[in-house]
Amino acid sequence: MRSITALFFLFCFLAPSALAQLRFGFYGRSCPRAESIVANVVANRFRRDRSITAALLRMQFHDCFVRGCDASLLIDPRPGRPSEKSTGPNASVRGYEIIDEAKRQLEAACPRTVSCADIVTLATRDSVALAGGPRFSVPTGRRDGLRSSPNDVNLPGPTIPVGASIQAFAAQGMNTNDMVTLIGGGHSVGSIHCSLFQDRLNDPAMDRALNARLRNTCRSPNDPSVFLDQRTPFIVDNAIYGEIRRQRGVMRIDQNLGLDRSTRGIVLSFAQSNALFRKRFAEAMVKMGRIRVLTGRAGEIRRNCRVFNNGR
Repeated sequence: MRSITALFFLFCFLAPSALAQLRFGFYGRSCPRAESIVANVVANRFRRDRSITAALLRMQFHDCFVRGCDASLLIDPRPGRPSEKSTGPNASVRGYEIIDEAKRQLEAACPRTVSCADIVTLATRDSVALAGGPRFSVPTGRRDGLRSSPNDVNLPGPTIPVGASIQAFAAQGMNTNDMVTLIGGGHSVGSIHCSLFQDRLNDPAMDRALNARLRNTCRSPNDPSVFLDQRTPFIVDNAIYGEIRRQRGVMRIDQNLGLDRSTRGIVLSFAQSNALFRKRFAEAMVKMGRIRVLTGRAGEIRRNCRVFNNGR
């Protein structure tokens, strides 16, 4: 009997954190305006700069694929204490000021209530809708991580083989369909520096007209950027899959999705149906947003998204 009683009290102690889950409308009572505050910040920025959709999609991907969706990417490096931001793959991640502004307004409305991890998720979701992509609900209740180390960063690069990319996504609980959806969807509004796709310019199979145009652009100094989707570069849609089908993928991994037998059927299905792409993109974004999240009493709710609450 004693042991049963002890186990009961142990369960009661652990239950709030161990059983906590993400849920839709998590801030319904604690901060009713949370989602609208984030949406307004994103909309104000989007009116001035439509490229924020690509920036926020990249930010969420880079955060979630390193130790889960815990806003560890947002921590600023300090002397003697580098963070995830210090690494090469994250050097071009931008849009942090959008998260900062949303956090500032949320702290004024509901102090220490809404996590930075949830702000990233909500802001990215809202930017996708503003860019013509699907509108979808996301569960909230994430908490912020307590670690940000460059040693944890191991992100897929632009020339990663399809098989290795499948493995990288599988390690995060994502399947091949999720991978094709998120890579293509994320790149539908992205851009890339010329230095990162020289291998494609040297590929004789690349569409000749596009190759000539890109070579001309890349002759300019200071490593210029080009759009990954040459048809609808500011719209989250299925156009990039049609481009891939015509050998007009700018990045090696994008083009290989249309060639590899494990992914080319998915590319074809998305190229043929924007409705299917929109449905799957929304599902994959929600799924990615659940990767190794912290909930309950785990982690913390940062007061400043760039700094741990203990100041370290």
